[in-house]
Amino acid sequence: MKESVVVEKTYAFSLRIVKLYKHLCEERKEYVLSKQMLRSGTSIGANIEEAQGGFSEKDFVYKCTLAYKEARETHYWIRLLRDSDYLEEKLAMSFLDDCDELLRIIGSIVKTMKKREVGQ
Repeated sequence: MKESVVVEKTYAFSLRIVKLYKHLCEERKEYVLSKQMLRSGTSIGANIEEAQGGFSEKDFVYKCTLAYKEARETHYWIRLLRDSDYLEEKLAMSFLDDCDELLRIIGSIVKTMKKREVGQ
């Protein structure tokens, strides 16, 4: 069974976040902001995974909405790490671009599903 694009992309993003966290801890000795980024960044994919197993459309939308909020938070932490000079600009922009893509995808899913709820 082929997984959906959003499942694949959020998992890949989570994996990148884990590796970035390791880099920030080992190379930059930054533990506080990066831990926040780790939590929110990996939560995006976890919530999407939970949404896939939702028992109702309402449950699915709720979990996707949580994933969207976690992506917004992750975007914040990455910007903060960049602007406090823990993260190089180029690397930060790569993560921010990926995060923006996830926000667009998940936002579109939530918007579409909410329209379906109203139309029923």
